[in-house]
Amino acid sequence: MGWRTTGDVAEFLEATGRFLRAERARNTVILTVTEQMRCNPSSYSAVPGDGPLLGWWTGSSGAVGGAFMQTPPFPIVVTDVPARVAEELAAELAGRPLPGVNAYPAVAEAFAGAWKVATGCQVEVHREQRLYRLAELSWRPDPVPPGAARIATEADTGLLTDWFIAFAAEVNDMASRADQLAAVRERLGHGGLTVWQAGGEIVSLAGLTRQVAGMVRVGPVYTPPEKRAYGYASAVTAAVSQQALDAGAEEVLLFTDLANPVANSIYQRIGYRPVEDRVVLAFSG
Repeated sequence: MGWRTTGDVAEFLEATGRFLRAERARNTVILTVTEQMRCNPSSYSAVPGDGPLLGWWTGSSGAVGGAFMQTPPFPIVVTDVPARVAEELAAELAGRPLPGVNAYPAVAEAFAGAWKVATGCQVEVHREQRLYRLAELSWRPDPVPPGAARIATEADTGLLTDWFIAFAAEVNDMASRADQLAAVRERLGHGGLTVWQAGGEIVSLAGLTRQVAGMVRVGPVYTPPEKRAYGYASAVTAAVSQQALDAGAEEVLLFTDLANPVANSIYQRIGYRPVEDRVVLAFSG
């Protein structure tokens, strides 16, 4: 009963796999990141005390009722748990450097409140997000933007790394350049990056996670500012969404920043429908 932690992804998935897969959309971040860790462990730090930390909570029945994942330098991701359980987790992890918490609003607030008491940190809203699920791909642009989609290759690494960094800066992400380069290489390794190319020039990008439990997640989607408003982002997002369906995905998901109404409207026109909201709270001081 209570929280148990580990740095071993195999042990974590053995304990939590059934629990996480029972609500695969709600647990998309933990499922997709741990699948990446399982398939490509070298993409994460193995330095003791500096690598990923994972854990699960069991109630009096002995069944898993909650889980978390923290991969430095990103916030801790916590599943839907009662407020008191989130507070217990904060007390359990006191002393570990955490930049923030990513969870449902009530869970995030409970965790952050306990973390603030334990550490004296300041808490602020970093990002409010909405999870979308593809209902039916319905992208019908008029006119169709020039160009076509193609799977990115190793030759695109430099440009895509720059774009990952630019995207991270726009959404105020917490990753370093090295983190973004590692992310690009990992995605290229499984064909998880698609670009829209027009006139011989790459003009937009969309990524896909590895498929796990019949589910994939789209992201990031990025178009440089000077190439926006031509429909490229819609086109490349529709392309990767179709790729996911063709590969047998039963659920195609994506997150949006609620502060970006344009992106939210674009995804709904493509056929995505809202599922639920999340919040990322940042810790400082």
